[in-house]
Amino acid sequence: MTATVGPDGRPRCPWGNSAADYVAYHDDEWGVPLRGEAALYERLTLEAFQSGLSWLTILRKREGFRAAFAGFEPKRVAEFGDADVARLMADKAIVRNRAKIDAAIRNARAIADLDVPLDELLWSFAPEPGPRPRTLAEVPAITPQSKALAKELKKRGFAFVGPTTAYALMQATGMVDDHVEGCWRAT
Repeated sequence: MTATVGPDGRPRCPWGNSAADYVAYHDDEWGVPLRGEAALYERLTLEAFQSGLSWLTILRKREGFRAAFAGFEPKRVAEFGDADVARLMADKAIVRNRAKIDAAIRNARAIADLDVPLDELLWSFAPEPGPRPRTLAEVPAITPQSKALAKELKKRGFAFVGPTTAYALMQATGMVDDHVEGCWRAT
């Protein structure tokens, strides 16, 4: 699918017009370069929680996730223990998946052990800009860079970061710009 025009007259990537929450996310965040440890940890965590679910579900629970995971401050989450896991498993404001909760805590601890800032590590895998996709069909789910990023993160102790999740993270944080031709965000 190519860019579609939303009710406000703006052409967007087709998914960006499918729900009000998507419009805001598409227009204000997706594909915009993002830096900062807490901001990148949030996106990494949310992308992992999205695995197997609708992104809309995650967006609608985002404030719950922020409250539950201490504003996504990795140092604070790294200190979470069994009582915190029990609290999170009972928290209806988030997705209650034990493996994903454990991964979020493990990833916060892995960030604390990094020998380089998280920004530097993640952005070192950003590819050179390529041709803009004309349609959603041209947007990949996995790239050589996302495979390499996933491998490096796993090597450094991160969990729930396969190549598809890594590529979604790259898209969400502007490491790649997959806005389709004709989308108003396409630069």
